[in-house]
Amino acid sequence: METQDCSVCRRPKGTLACGICLAPNCKKCVVKLEKDSFYFLPKIPLDLSHKFYCDSCYQAKVVPELENYNTNMAKAKNISVYVRGQGEETRFFKRKEKPITITDCSDKNETLLRMAFLAATENFNTLFDVSITLKKIRDEGYQTKTWSGVGIPTTITNR
Repeated sequence: METQDCSVCRRPKGTLACGICLAPNCKKCVVKLEKDSFYFLPKIPLDLSHKFYCDSCYQAKVVPELENYNTNMAKAKNISVYVRGQGEETRFFKRKEKPITITDCSDKNETLLRMAFLAATENFNTLFDVSITLKKIRDEGYQTKTWSGVGIPTTITNR
């Protein structure tokens, strides 16, 4: 591969290309985005799926989405959760929203946080009738566990 001049510092070491504008960058000038930066998004947009960015593309496209993702994660950690057996507390909640379903998670807490994150992205503050189930998968002598969950999102005014 032929080296080009870096688009930021103009040194002849630009071997890494920006994922959006394809401008060559050197190792010191490129901005790296970790693979799990948008882990809880159900579908990662094409602009956010690259590993390397130039600084201008990172500031213009990635930083606003990363801030939005972090605010939704903070909202998700503050969501009220009522499990299925708490019918006395939730009997007056309206069940008009479509239930959120999550499958194939590695543990129970991740399943609950994924459901809460999806509820937070849709501006809900409560999950109720939450049911989390465990499924054991046995492959000859090897055993794994997958978790799945269902919950109904809603917005309540007084907590």
